[in-house]
Amino acid sequence: MFDHEMRDAAERVLHACRKRGLKLVTAESCTGGLVAATLTAIAGSSDVVERAYVTYANEAKREMLGVPWDALMGHGAVSDPVARAMAAGALARSGVDLAVSVTGVAGPGGGTAEKPVGLVHFAGARTGHDIIAERHVFPGDRDGIRRVATITALTILASLAER
Repeated sequence: MFDHEMRDAAERVLHACRKRGLKLVTAESCTGGLVAATLTAIAGSSDVVERAYVTYANEAKREMLGVPWDALMGHGAVSDPVARAMAAGALARSGVDLAVSVTGVAGPGGGTAEKPVGLVHFAGARTGHDIIAERHVFPGDRDGIRRVATITALTILASLAER
């Protein structure tokens, strides 16, 4: 179901978390749960993966993760402030050690000159550390963008776990 690169990235996350006794949560929008699905496709992942939030709509981001309405209205769902708020909210509401968030425009429609198809914002949070954020514009179609966004989110999680 998931290609070799996706599985390898997920296994790296799980290994790093197990080594340090960490649990994680995902907060996903444009990936629609693919980060969590890639992790949980690996047998035994339940010792690391605590929960996952798929917050596709703005109201879901607000209700489930506590993303401030002014961040959503002022910057839009696909933005650095929203990605950061999603990660912080997931971490706070789950009580685990690590969180990653993903919000973007996977296409084929929905892009603008300011926020083109392929734009994805990520944030990673670890208890006791500053939130990290990344912005990428990925080429390709919807499936390709979601795939590379999933791998990027997993890479962020592994990096946070290995700190």
